[in-house]
Amino acid sequence: MLNGKKVIFTGIVNDDSIAFVAAKKAIISGAEIMVTAFPRDRELTEEAAAKLPEKVEVVELDVTDPEHLEALSRKVGEEWGRLDGVLHGVAFAPKDALAGDFLELQPERLDLSFRTSAFSFASLGRLLKEHASPEGGSLVGLDFDSTGAWPVYNWMGVMKSALESINRYLARDLGPFGIRSNLVAAGPLNTRAAGGIPDFDALLENWEMRSPMRWDPDDPEPVADAVGFMLSDLSRAITGEILHVDGGYHAMAGALRRDAGGTSGGSDG
Repeated sequence: MLNGKKVIFTGIVNDDSIAFVAAKKAIISGAEIMVTAFPRDRELTEEAAAKLPEKVEVVELDVTDPEHLEALSRKVGEEWGRLDGVLHGVAFAPKDALAGDFLELQPERLDLSFRTSAFSFASLGRLLKEHASPEGGSLVGLDFDSTGAWPVYNWMGVMKSALESINRYLARDLGPFGIRSNLVAAGPLNTRAAGGIPDFDALLENWEMRSPMRWDPDDPEPVADAVGFMLSDLSRAITGEILHVDGGYHAMAGALRRDAGGTSGGSDG
């Protein structure tokens, strides 16, 4: 499905992440990939990358640092000559932005969060535009649906709203170059990122009550498969989209079961 594609994967820190599984599947599907690592996590990323089916190059990248982005752009130009796809799998928020009093957080606490979680999607879109072939390419971001307010997640939900808006504008501005911009909105998964969300179990309980399909929080493969589809030419006429891979949770208006293991809800009359 990705035979001959040259794709950059960000966001790999260990082998249970969506980005890792997507990268693994991309290699199996015939892609040549490059993996980026946040400088502080480089050793962890290299350990994870070593578990991929083929040896891949790991490049340091802080997506908020223009010099890092420029260095990556030069590397792509010198070593690949073109770029067919990028997976944006990075996000950050301080713990007090994820839980606590939503109204009390000071704005300076969100500067780095916005630059990492949202603005960097546009930065990677610019990178892809610089190196895309005349046939275009595909920019894919990992999302968590932000159409409503969650019991936890707080300001990161706002960052995801910004990401979703940026996705629409990138679809507008990159489309004339044949470049697609899309997001994959995953249900809650037990990843490293989830470990930093206070009361993450509350999200899992919501899925158990509301998702019409069984949702396995320990299986990132359905999301990784959707990423592969979006990176491939099979999605060649899709842009500005948010593809939900959440067991149908987003389409339900309320709980379908009374509790996590209980009976179906509904009227008694």
